[in-house]
Amino acid sequence: MVTIIATIIVLGVLIFVHEFGHFLLAKIFGVRVEIFSLGFPPKLVGKKWGETDYRLGVIPLGGYVKLLGENPNDEVPPELLDRSFIYQPVWKRFLIVLAGPLFNLLFAVLALTTIFAVVGIPHLAPDIGRVQPGSPAAQAGLQAGDRILAVDGQPVKEWLDLSQLIRQAGERPVVIKLEREGRAFTVTLTPKRSETTDLLGQKISVPIIGVAAGDRLFFEPVNPFRALWEGGAQTYRFMHLTVQSIYLLVVRKIPLQTLGGPIMIAQVAGQQAEMGWGYLLNFMALLSVNLALLNLLPIPILDGGHLVFLSWEAIRRRPVPLKHREVAQAVGLMMILCLMLLVVYQDLLRVFKVRP
Repeated sequence: MVTIIATIIVLGVLIFVHEFGHFLLAKIFGVRVEIFSLGFPPKLVGKKWGETDYRLGVIPLGGYVKLLGENPNDEVPPELLDRSFIYQPVWKRFLIVLAGPLFNLLFAVLALTTIFAVVGIPHLAPDIGRVQPGSPAAQAGLQAGDRILAVDGQPVKEWLDLSQLIRQAGERPVVIKLEREGRAFTVTLTPKRSETTDLLGQKISVPIIGVAAGDRLFFEPVNPFRALWEGGAQTYRFMHLTVQSIYLLVVRKIPLQTLGGPIMIAQVAGQQAEMGWGYLLNFMALLSVNLALLNLLPIPILDGGHLVFLSWEAIRRRPVPLKHREVAQAVGLMMILCLMLLVVYQDLLRVFKVRP
């Protein structure tokens, strides 16, 4: 039940935020919004308020905003031409399309800012959770439960500090100061180069001492302004990670098995919800960044594809011919359907523990 509720919250909020971006900019520019739908047809429930029909669709994997005159073939009454999407200047149409992804990025910043302002900035404590047998750390007598205080006199406040200092040291001897059961002591050891994997699953060769972090977190209290700054910085890091992931998938540097679809989202959402609201909100921020950047890909039918058409129109002073747009959108639709089938296939392989 927790998984179902968490999935509804995650998908519902992120879809609403995206479509509300399109909706709000259209309203600001005076464009008539005919339908605002969470979920795809067929319509489950709906109610018309003013000039807009607000709906809930049966298929909860997206949503849409239908604007007057959005399709060039639509018949627009003469008295409503000035409220038609197609008759707006290119820059207004560009901003209306861009608003969906931008609102997803803004949501990520606000979600992370909320976490940091309420509970503080999370850091992984420099506690050793596991020592690899035969490693430099094991040979020097390090044990699980030891807390690392400094490396070559440089203080270690969080686990990330340790990783950075060991990489900077390379394969030369380092002096590590530790604390065990309230007693401080030092050891000298020499990191050795080893092959490991990074966050994206790529194999990298780095100097290590052979220890793994424990699971203790501590939270650094910050004021709202610092929380907002850190929220923006973390959103940027999420963006960088997403762009890297997309590139590495395209060039086949990381396997397709890392792809996840609705089943994986539901599983992770349930796990994060059980851990606490902060973890769920952090997951929603990451997913919102993914949604924004995927929508900005220059694929016809996605927002990025529409932005390419509008950029062409702005540069060439005339719209892309309708026939060309229709062909491109048909190709884009096929690409999206193939991608959806691929991620669902990977989800099923993961669920049933089948290796391709």
